[in-house]
Amino acid sequence: MSEEMLLTVRNLRKYFPIRGGLLGRPVGSVKAVDGVSFEIEKGETLGLVGESGCGKSTTGMLILRLLEATEGEIWFEGRDVTKFKRKELRQFRRHAQIIFQDPYASLNPRMAVGDIIAEPMMLHNLAVGAERTKLVEKLMRLVGLSPHYADRYPHEFSGGQRQRIGIARALAVQPKLVVCDEPVSALDVSIQSQILNLLVELQRELGLTYLFIAHGLNVVKHISDRIGVMYLGKMVELANGEELITQPLHPYTKTLLSAIPVPQPGAKKSRILLEGDVPSPANPPKGCRFHTRCPECMPVCAEEEPEFRKVGSRHIACHLIQ
Repeated sequence: MSEEMLLTVRNLRKYFPIRGGLLGRPVGSVKAVDGVSFEIEKGETLGLVGESGCGKSTTGMLILRLLEATEGEIWFEGRDVTKFKRKELRQFRRHAQIIFQDPYASLNPRMAVGDIIAEPMMLHNLAVGAERTKLVEKLMRLVGLSPHYADRYPHEFSGGQRQRIGIARALAVQPKLVVCDEPVSALDVSIQSQILNLLVELQRELGLTYLFIAHGLNVVKHISDRIGVMYLGKMVELANGEELITQPLHPYTKTLLSAIPVPQPGAKKSRILLEGDVPSPANPPKGCRFHTRCPECMPVCAEEEPEFRKVGSRHIACHLIQ
């Protein structure tokens, strides 16, 4: 395993049981994540995109062991996270943090902002007293907030300011990996770019590594070095960001790109419209999971599941690509 590789995920799976009957016995399972593999180098940003319910946020939760994986391996700095005991897991969580999607629900309304940011330091015994207070002030300045706001409560801040507080809290323990779970999806468009620019600046200054999860490619393309596209629990394409945006190969990736608005009044763009609904992850279709909606579907797509394999400089799971 390369020394430059910070995180390696192999055949990651998460099945949620479906229970029924009077005794609540398992009658099936929701295959939220089903055989996902990828790697992230130190200092890199890997974007993960897909529709709601495709398993991208679950993947982030599994990496941090906020959810336990059904199968698979998660290697962080050469050690398998899935094998960690309580003490090792505590140490790991100092080096791997998360920025949550909802800046309103992710902050404790009963705690002052300064205490929210200081809490991770206290839990990991990183600083005490005046030193901790100075670190909190430094973090607040780092994310664009005045230290004078440390005694205020979350309800006194806007959505963008709250997300800055969440970012400061994640950085309080000096992590190496930060999972950004749709950190701008709940914010106004005008604020989204400010938060994205802040994340880029923090990565450059602190040498952070990001797993950046989002719904659309229009957000991910501005921050990611490489982009992975997920559909119904599977990774369907993984490539260099610029290459994936300019030369998409998988039909689903092409569909996502066609949905990006053109920032020019009167400009026309060919939109790919998919027919039908997303299949249930509790009963995914046989063969390629996208074949029921794919405009380029072939007979083999309904029978054989395509292998996620390397083609040139990218990885792709599609029978169309040889």
